Amino acid sequence: MTSPLLAPENVQWSFQALGLSLGLGLLVGLQREYVDTPVAGVRTFPLITLLGTLTGMLAMSLGPWVVVAGIIGVVAANVVGNVFQMRSDDASPGITTEIAILLMFAVGVFIAHGPWIIAVALSGVVAVLLHAKGVLHRWTDKLADKDVRAIMQFVLISFVIFPVLPNEFYGPEGLRVLNPRQVWMMVVLVVGISLGGFIAYKFLGKRASTILGGLFGGMISSTATTVSYAKHIPKEARSNGAINAATLAIIVASTMMYARVLVEIAIVDREFFKVAAAPIGAMLGLMAVLSLCLWLVVRRTEDDLPERENPSELRSAIFFGLLYAIVLIATAWGTQQFGDAGVFTVAGVSGLTNMHAVTLSTARLVKSHEGAIGADTAWRAIMLASLTGLVFKCGIAYVLGGRRLFAIVTAFFGVVIAVGAAILIFWPAIG
Repeated sequence: MTSPLLAPENVQWSFQALGLSLGLGLLVGLQREYVDTPVAGVRTFPLITLLGTLTGMLAMSLGPWVVVAGIIGVVAANVVGNVFQMRSDDASPGITTEIAILLMFAVGVFIAHGPWIIAVALSGVVAVLLHAKGVLHRWTDKLADKDVRAIMQFVLISFVIFPVLPNEFYGPEGLRVLNPRQVWMMVVLVVGISLGGFIAYKFLGKRASTILGGLFGGMISSTATTVSYAKHIPKEARSNGAINAATLAIIVASTMMYARVLVEIAIVDREFFKVAAAPIGAMLGLMAVLSLCLWLVVRRTEDDLPERENPSELRSAIFFGLLYAIVLIATAWGTQQFGDAGVFTVAGVSGLTNMHAVTLSTARLVKSHEGAIGADTAWRAIMLASLTGLVFKCGIAYVLGGRRLFAIVTAFFGVVIAVGAAILIFWPAIG
């Protein structure tokens, strides 16, 4: 019986699959040849992927045992090659190339059965990982115990705790807005963004430009960044340079606050994002312009970066989860009892402590079925919360940084608050 692969309409597909297999094998083989690995190089890897694709094709007619036989053959060839290598002087204890050989054989098999775009993407990842050995080793060498602990704690928060939480709504009648899995999903979102900023902050080194410190600090927490830089100014020598650097970091971190708000809204509810993007984006643009103007004045100023706390601590994650749940229920209850006035009251108070909680809870309620609020009310509540947060940061600057820092920060934030108030009053309502 003739194999279906030999049918005229399938011959072209077979050649295309083998051609793709050859190209992907050459890609990985070129990288291995470049580093002069003794196991396999620019000729061996194309042969391996071609073997994988050919066995995958034959398996369509002869059964999966052909692929199993191919895997056994590749493993045997690996063993024989390593035996001869161990007898030479250039023996290497690593097994990276051997694993890459098995993986590229599997890629070759996949080409015969699955979407080719996945095979291309996977081969690209393999080539990049193999070539990035030095970079990855230098990156891991810079990680301290607390940094690895932060990553492992994020894994615990996102991959262990999150999947086991119930995906059901709880609460009194008319206020069933509390879903444990959705609450924890917001925790994963905030901690994930903060951890990204924490790791990036780590690799700035002991000294870096202040604007980068504000950017990455704002990814973690704009309020925490304000506290850190205000405390960082030496009380006995509050020079213009130190105050200007602290002001720049605080302004940039607060700019990142508006960027984070937009990202969080976009993730939670894209339809709401379309409504909120313009007014909140206007605030982001204003803050970016103010940050740029201040940077042009103090761009030569550099300062040591204050130490950041681990954002993945389980205690902090649980605290944020509870705070988010409280704000979520309070906003829904305030809407039910007092309408928009209740929403604005809760948002104004919540903005003094945590912008993420009020942003995520408000965005979630926009699309909920019970206790829902309108999109126009929602973005105005978030805007109000951000303005009360700026007022709170002015207070932090006064208490921790002194009068001069307070005066400069208040001058900048005063402009932002005035513009924000004008947007709240005059921005046209939707619908």
